[in-house]
Amino acid sequence: MRGATSNKTRCLSESQRLAWLRLIRSENIGPATFRDLLNHTGSAEKALELLPELSRRGGKRSYRLCSEDDAADELEAHRHFGARLVALGEADYPPHLKHIDGPPPLLSVKGGAVTSTPRMIAIVGARNASLSGRKLAGSFARDLGTHGFAIASGLARGIDAAAHEAALQTGTLAVFAGGLNVLYPPEHEQLLAALIETGGAAVSEMPFGWKPRGRDFPRRNRLISGVSLGVVVIEAAKKSGSLHTARYALEQNRDIYAVPGSPLDPRSEGANGLIRQGAILARSAEDVLEDLGNRGDPALPLFQGVLDPAGEKPVLRSEPDDRLRSKITAALGPSPIEIDELIRFVEGNTRLVNVILLELELAGRLERHAGQKVSLVMG
Repeated sequence: MRGATSNKTRCLSESQRLAWLRLIRSENIGPATFRDLLNHTGSAEKALELLPELSRRGGKRSYRLCSEDDAADELEAHRHFGARLVALGEADYPPHLKHIDGPPPLLSVKGGAVTSTPRMIAIVGARNASLSGRKLAGSFARDLGTHGFAIASGLARGIDAAAHEAALQTGTLAVFAGGLNVLYPPEHEQLLAALIETGGAAVSEMPFGWKPRGRDFPRRNRLISGVSLGVVVIEAAKKSGSLHTARYALEQNRDIYAVPGSPLDPRSEGANGLIRQGAILARSAEDVLEDLGNRGDPALPLFQGVLDPAGEKPVLRSEPDDRLRSKITAALGPSPIEIDELIRFVEGNTRLVNVILLELELAGRLERHAGQKVSLVMG
């Protein structure tokens, strides 16, 4: 579905921000579950009240809520670090990020207002980049920057670092895989400091102090593409993280630009493969600019956000019965199926089916997948 988005922004009160943080840090709560809970209950405060009962109905005897003290400590840690937590819908939340599948309800942000620009291009590529690849990354970043585009990347070695360095004076955004205070790689401390000092920013969806694991980097990559109009790939091996970023860009309806390289260099195999699959061949920033034209926005799906916590009341109505619960758990299995297909199969009310899926997810029995698909966790 396509459609225009509202320019309305929210500003959470401190008590609401604390409740949002408690909710997203509670057990089995991801971005999609967070959104569904707020749309079901009307507020994070009410959702926190109902979590233990919802998880019990899903089959879990005890449930771990993030405590108010833990959330307050994380807020204070952000303030001490010179960072802030920005909520989905607030003015400096990245405008394109809210259109991805499961946008983070809260982002840790340190630095300037570059996060709010709609004119953002991601540049990603090999960590063990060649000198030529680094020079190309710098050239793309500088030229795009002089035409008013900020550069997003992952602050990794190689192509990422070269792109950030070249965009310091025109605006650049570093996306972390771990907590905002956990720098990876550690040798980029000076680069990060320069990035912040020149008006750039660093962002993360992970808890403060979180040490990144392998599975956290794909989550980071979906944010790199999500904040951007398009992704430029330079020197990506066949199974590199940069190709994950390109895959997310495709799912998010972003443009993919691939810089061709020598067929004899394994580092170019991924980018060359993207061109064969239909990515836009980019020899220089001019190719990217020509393709973008004067666009400031990608062709984004209609934003389906959460209720305004200041203006909505809880919308609790009738609750699902055990008969519908049994039909849904019998229909689910380890293979992902679309939620719409499940609703048609069980002939259930959409809201009630979603409530039961919430119950199962909170109990750790449901896994969500891209494309609005779900599966039952077996065992």
